[in-house]
Amino acid sequence: MSLLSKVTRCMRAIAPLELAETSWDNVGVLVEPPFPSPKQNKVFLTIDLTPQVLEEALSDPKVGTIVSYHPPIFRAMKRLTSADVKQDIVLKAIARGVGIYSPHTACDNCINGVNDWLASGLGQGQTKPITPTDNPPEGQEDSGSGRLFTFSEPTPLSTVVERVKKLTGLPHIRLATADRHRDNSKLIETVAICAGSGSSVLGPVQADLFFTGEMGHHDVLAALAQNTSVILCEHTNTERGYLSAVLKPELEKKLKDETSEEGEPIEVIVSRVDQDPLVIV
Repeated sequence: MSLLSKVTRCMRAIAPLELAETSWDNVGVLVEPPFPSPKQNKVFLTIDLTPQVLEEALSDPKVGTIVSYHPPIFRAMKRLTSADVKQDIVLKAIARGVGIYSPHTACDNCINGVNDWLASGLGQGQTKPITPTDNPPEGQEDSGSGRLFTFSEPTPLSTVVERVKKLTGLPHIRLATADRHRDNSKLIETVAICAGSGSSVLGPVQADLFFTGEMGHHDVLAALAQNTSVILCEHTNTERGYLSAVLKPELEKKLKDETSEEGEPIEVIVSRVDQDPLVIV
């Protein structure tokens, strides 16, 4: 069995593809190289598969599978040429015998996925999906899009902000403060969470605080008008920490008894080059 096949089996156990938003998302095996190398024994994790990240991955000949949270192939391709950035990534991966797998919204919606990781940094409380999954697979009964987190003890907005910074490792975040939360006059009881871009998931929700990566200007104004404060961390900053904190150890556990075709233990590594393109300066 190829390294890609082993990783695919494990990823589908961690984040079943049935949970993905398949009406628009592109998940699962995106690149299956016809000639993988039997020497490959490393799985490379990244949020975005940019040319720079691909170069990092391919610099190690032991890397045989890339798990790219965001799908590098999203729209249909009518040709494969090096003139197009996305097509060039696919061509180089195939040429080096490297497979690509993308879990994206399956990882968002699953139990112990990206949104649950975000909720885990807020403190003590209860979490439930904003939109539960219809007919979830066995073991994923509490899966769904977004999360609504309820604090066991109401918490000052300033405290929540510091916890978000600690979880994400960010020195700065963007904050829109509703009038009732100024000077911590009203404590936070409920937080609506959505990794990445949260407007469509969070917009209809009644909560004291929205916690996401990005929202449009007018969506933030609409939230403030309903007395909901907003924390924005930039899109991938709400996703990247999940790779090291949750996905890497989960994959390592599931692959611990597997080896490469040459009998070497399988290693899981996380990109050091991958980062959000936007930085607050």
